[in-house]
Amino acid sequence: MNRPARSQSSSSPLDRVRVVLSHTSHPGNIGAAARAMKTMGLSRLLLVNPKHFPDDQALARAAGAESLLVTAEVCTSVDAALADCVFACAISARQRNLGPPPLPARLAAAEILARADEGEVALLFGNETAGLSNAEVQRCQRTVFIPANPEYTSLNLAAAVQLLCYELRLAAFDGHPPVLSKTVPFASPPASHQDVQRFFEHLERVMVSSGFLDPRRPRRLLPKLRRLFGRAELECDEINILRGLLDAVERQVAGKRRMASGCDSK
Repeated sequence: MNRPARSQSSSSPLDRVRVVLSHTSHPGNIGAAARAMKTMGLSRLLLVNPKHFPDDQALARAAGAESLLVTAEVCTSVDAALADCVFACAISARQRNLGPPPLPARLAAAEILARADEGEVALLFGNETAGLSNAEVQRCQRTVFIPANPEYTSLNLAAAVQLLCYELRLAAFDGHPPVLSKTVPFASPPASHQDVQRFFEHLERVMVSSGFLDPRRPRRLLPKLRRLFGRAELECDEINILRGLLDAVERQVAGKRRMASGCDSK
């Protein structure tokens, strides 16, 4: 078994969760599992007697998570893969007479992370065809199942890894994982009180000059507009757009008045 030295004092409990794939038959599933792990912030991948590894199909299916394959630890037995763990969960859809009590994935996630505060923990996944043997399950403290359609519980190995890692990520961040977006922020800072007031003064001036508002009979038009824009919680960019629009209207109104006065003088 090749086992690179790792820190036992990681700040994140996710770093102390190892994903163990036992006797994986298709190398593509190893790569896809690595990809599923990386998207959820897990990095500890251990392989028990994989049929083909390393393999180009594993690299192809990893799709950017090749680093997990490079550091993956290949073990000769489940006992070796679970060495130094304080807690292990067997991921299995089958109900067994012998073995640890079963828990649905979401409930299990909280317990797994709590135990990760004490040391290394493991998620043990079986072969694609046969799953985990009874002997493998009995080496764990819990059986974890994904509450799938009871009429069809079969899941691809990488899909099962993805679901368990997702539940762990949700639990680790109390249901609110950080989201990083590379897109340019659409919002701008909120407009200040004085900017909003200048906008309303500008709006009133344009409404009067355009003939839309009769200042002698304003009725409830301005209060209604204030309520409308108040609900919008205007931002700086939005104020600038609106005032630019009002400037354009003012220029149009002024131009028409100049044309009208020129015609009258003739």
